[in-house]
Amino acid sequence: MLRFGERLHNLFGEGEMTLWFHPPCAAYKRPESFLQALAETTVALPERDALERAARNNAAQRRLPRIDGAERASSGQARCRHCREPISKGQWRIRLVFFEEGFFNASGFVHLGCREAYFGTAEVLEPLLYFSRDLSEQDVGELKQALAAAPAAR
Repeated sequence: MLRFGERLHNLFGEGEMTLWFHPPCAAYKRPESFLQALAETTVALPERDALERAARNNAAQRRLPRIDGAERASSGQARCRHCREPISKGQWRIRLVFFEEGFFNASGFVHLGCREAYFGTAEVLEPLLYFSRDLSEQDVGELKQALAAAPAAR
């Protein structure tokens, strides 16, 4: 299986460390590094065009790499990082992570309706589905309907 390695300063000692990613994860989460590696590699990469398109899209919108999937809110306590309003229990929300010091750290949620204002684009379905593999077919259908019906953020 192919994987993408990104070398970073070792946070735990001297030298460097390598973080390993599946190619789609790297395209979505580490797009600049992934695009650089694509330009330098001679390895035949399955679905190269789709991965390059995803990486370019995520590199163009600085917040898109924060997407970590979609889920229904388990309580009404979380607030949207964009509008600061509560996300009601059972409502679809977008999970966010920040990449800091070599780790992905949970960083909150965004309403589906706030996605364009927060991410700079309403086109988030592809990374949402990639990072939400545990959703049932019915859940995927409901998420798609919710995205289509979500009002634009203020």
